[in-house]
Amino acid sequence: MSDEAADIEASAKSTVDPVKSFLSGGFGGISCVLVGHPFDLTKTRLQTASPGTYTGAVDVIRKTIAQDGIRGMYRGITPPLFGVTPIFAISFWGYDAGKRIVYALTPDRKDQALSLGELAFAGGFSAVPATLVAAPAERVKVLLQVQGQGGQSMYSGPTDVLRKLYAEGGLRSIFRGTVATLARDGPGSAVYFATYELLKKRLSAPPPRLPGSDQPSAAPPLSLGAVMLAGGTAGVAMWSLAIPPDTIKSRLQSAPQGTYTGFMDCARKLIAQDGVTALWKGFGPAMARAFPANAATFLGVELSLKMMDKLW
Repeated sequence: MSDEAADIEASAKSTVDPVKSFLSGGFGGISCVLVGHPFDLTKTRLQTASPGTYTGAVDVIRKTIAQDGIRGMYRGITPPLFGVTPIFAISFWGYDAGKRIVYALTPDRKDQALSLGELAFAGGFSAVPATLVAAPAERVKVLLQVQGQGGQSMYSGPTDVLRKLYAEGGLRSIFRGTVATLARDGPGSAVYFATYELLKKRLSAPPPRLPGSDQPSAAPPLSLGAVMLAGGTAGVAMWSLAIPPDTIKSRLQSAPQGTYTGFMDCARKLIAQDGVTALWKGFGPAMARAFPANAATFLGVELSLKMMDKLW
């Protein structure tokens, strides 16, 4: 085991009850959506709008509020609120399942602490089951977010989107962008969870020694500020890596049927049309969203876990 393992929070040494990890992830997802949706809408509109539509993130916000009021910044929130909640629940459950896989594959390990590489594997694994829910939810969310930008709205709500997508191309249309979603969330989740676990340890005060003993006492509880700092930084780390595949995903999911044949075709045409820098469209809003949204996510996760630990 490398020295990195010694730097991982003690809670990473064991897995969490699957039900608790699932429910706490759901609480984290709700917190994330409520805080982060206006930033996400701004990012998506920058990524999908024709060149020259907006001068930047502030221009998106100004025009959106001028046209639809402050409620316009929450356009399309229903799909992520009902979609992201189970996505985060599955993601945190999948992360715990990934750690269980690591332990199952290393039965003779002497140190139960997981290395950063093992935590990253568990994080990357969490994206696999989560993508099955995330891809269609993202498809609906993106279509609702990009409509109403100077034209008539095509959809009256999430159910209408699903109905029309199914009529257009069946389940294949609803799940368009699944590969792009996994390309974004696989590496992103690996960085996300590993960063959080490491920073959580770094920000924890070392447990004091028991009087007259070489054994440490129980570690003091992690402060809420430390949880938010670790969670927010983990979000920034993830989105620093995830923006290019996210841009491709947004283009792929919002384009009319037949525009692109797949992930690579979308990337090629996007770069050919707007240059390689187009892959980083929406970087500013994504970074602005990353810290507060993910600070709220892990705060919701940790508080709900603490509450559930007291209940059972």
